[in-house]
Amino acid sequence: MKQLTEQLAQTVVRPRQRDTYKGSFGKILIVGGNAQFGGAAIMSASAAVYAGAGLVSVATDPVNRSALHARLPEAMILDAASSALETAIRQATVIVVGPGLGTDNAALAILKRVFAAVEQTQVLIIDGSAITLVAAHQLDYPNAQLIWTPHQVEWQRLSGLALSDQTVTASQQAASHIPGIVVAKSSQTHVFVGDDVYENMAGGPAMATGGSGDTLTGIIAAFAGQFQPLKQAVLAAVFVHSHVADIVAMNSYVALPTMIIRELPTYLKQLSES
Repeated sequence: MKQLTEQLAQTVVRPRQRDTYKGSFGKILIVGGNAQFGGAAIMSASAAVYAGAGLVSVATDPVNRSALHARLPEAMILDAASSALETAIRQATVIVVGPGLGTDNAALAILKRVFAAVEQTQVLIIDGSAITLVAAHQLDYPNAQLIWTPHQVEWQRLSGLALSDQTVTASQQAASHIPGIVVAKSSQTHVFVGDDVYENMAGGPAMATGGSGDTLTGIIAAFAGQFQPLKQAVLAAVFVHSHVADIVAMNSYVALPTMIIRELPTYLKQLSES
């Protein structure tokens, strides 16, 4: 088992070249945020913007339009239930589906549309509600570069492993039957990439609050849109999220997602120049 380190992240996050523009740093589409859980999509989109994504769009319930524009004017918005969804998917380099999406029939319909429209060359991050829907309805895996970000209960649904059985060995075996990269979130997050297992030593209990997973998903999306290879981008994103939380926690009892998001640009600047 290997450990995620700042040295690994330094090899990924490098200074930007002068002859680049917003299209050089990824076109990210966040699909999520129903009428009850709009904050999840907003936090995921915010993390993507603050982690350097060039263009971020959010396909969500229209009720979230004012909140998103007020919190994150850098992001574009569209109705997830409209015909514009497929167009937005085709234009994206990285798609996130699941933050605050919900698990009702409307959410299932949106998820199926995402799975049908995504292409093999695109990165698809399957998070939150989308993982629950995949497990509950035994959906076929889409043909794309997949990244899964389950917390322990979602991992139980997807892998069939009870929480008490989620050892590293058992989880690695389960992950080997699921295409793509699995980021198994817990107090000691592990990333399963092929035959390799990476342990994240950063982070702590200050992160234990709603929205932390949505924030991580946004950072992964931003890194996947900016950096190559994909494996290294994901590993760096997982480390950066937790390490920035540790920085926040040095002076704060809790490391709220919005606090972590605000600190991202400063830390990434330091990381790129080290």
